[in-house]
Amino acid sequence: MSVNVNRSVSDQFYRYKMPRLIAKVEGKGNGIKTVIVNMVDVAKALNRPPTYPTKFFGCELGAQTQFDAKNDRYIVNGSHEANKLQDMLDGFIRKFVLCPECDNPETDLHVNPKKQTIGNSCKACGYRGMLDTRHKLCTFILKNPPENDSGSVKKEKEKKNRKKDKENGSSSGEAGNHNDIDAPEAVQDGDDDDEDWAEETTEEAQRRRMEEISDHAKNLTLTEDLEKTLEERVNMFYNFVKQKKEDGAIDTADKEILAEAERLDVKAMGPLILSELLFDENIRDQIKKYKRHFLRFCHNNKKAQKYLLGGFECLVKLHQAQLLPRVSIVLKDLYDADLLEEDVILAWAEKVSKKYVSKELAKEIHAKAAPFVKWLKEAEEESEGSDEEEDEEDENLEVVYSPSARELKVETVKPEKADNKEEDDIDIDAI
Repeated sequence: MSVNVNRSVSDQFYRYKMPRLIAKVEGKGNGIKTVIVNMVDVAKALNRPPTYPTKFFGCELGAQTQFDAKNDRYIVNGSHEANKLQDMLDGFIRKFVLCPECDNPETDLHVNPKKQTIGNSCKACGYRGMLDTRHKLCTFILKNPPENDSGSVKKEKEKKNRKKDKENGSSSGEAGNHNDIDAPEAVQDGDDDDEDWAEETTEEAQRRRMEEISDHAKNLTLTEDLEKTLEERVNMFYNFVKQKKEDGAIDTADKEILAEAERLDVKAMGPLILSELLFDENIRDQIKKYKRHFLRFCHNNKKAQKYLLGGFECLVKLHQAQLLPRVSIVLKDLYDADLLEEDVILAWAEKVSKKYVSKELAKEIHAKAAPFVKWLKEAEEESEGSDEEEDEEDENLEVVYSPSARELKVETVKPEKADNKEEDDIDIDAI
């Protein structure tokens, strides 16, 4: 029985199908293992080597894997149900098969062991980008690139050499004699030469060749860009985002911007560039407007969040009169929008750096941020204390933030049963 490659698509006429995964448990005790009977067929439908999804299962389950390509046996140690592995396969498909732009599974992986990068290209929409290599499977892929990737490079080289020989005209025969040991036999077999020539000149062959050249050109462009210096790649990304803004397409270009950052391998630095181009003295409104753009970079990425803080410091420098007095409020907005995590802010507050602005201005920024940082620390301490008596503390503790009053409060309300009813307000200076 077959299922949709992208199982989130319920259309029964969806064209991309794969066999339902079949798992067989063998052995007993410490020697128990799960054999994925039809892994070769499943992997073929996904256009990936069967070792990739098998190794993915091992990474996710924390189990050892075994590959016997000659006998088509792909094994995960331990006893695992087929349904569980099928659900886990959906995770592999999302991360390593589906195009992040159009969700089409017609994608190819392009591994560069020298640069330690894995590129992803979509035949359907033309998407080109880089995979996030933090997953453990990426280490395996880098050491074991797809065979078709290296094979395609060899084919391109052969076609290029053949094309050069043809361009040399009459001298092509001589060149062939120097390079081809079996040249005399090839000359005698004239029928084969005629057939090859006919294939090369048909309209279908020309169209296919142009498509291959186009794909190869895209791969060359991707490789050439990655070989540039970090500064050059950052400037390329800056110009890309700037052009989107000038064209009036920036509001809906969040996916394209992320894809370009990944393609150039500058994702972590993305928020620094976006801050410069999308924020000004009206940053509070702009945080709401471009929240989606920044979340694509900052979600679960602490390095990107640090660059966002650096971008904010640069912004304060440009609009010092308007933003310096409002540092705490803006940090609170970034925190509420889930663009900055608590531990990232607290780590930033511990050390004054002159990486983005002068030491003097950095000190002023940290001083203005102190009320918000203090509020974060107190909230953290109170939340830790609430773990012991959670229900009681939930009733007695209330954290209040009033943007209109520009004032942070932590209000602790005493239970009504107590004889002395007091209300302790800890007011932080108005921002």
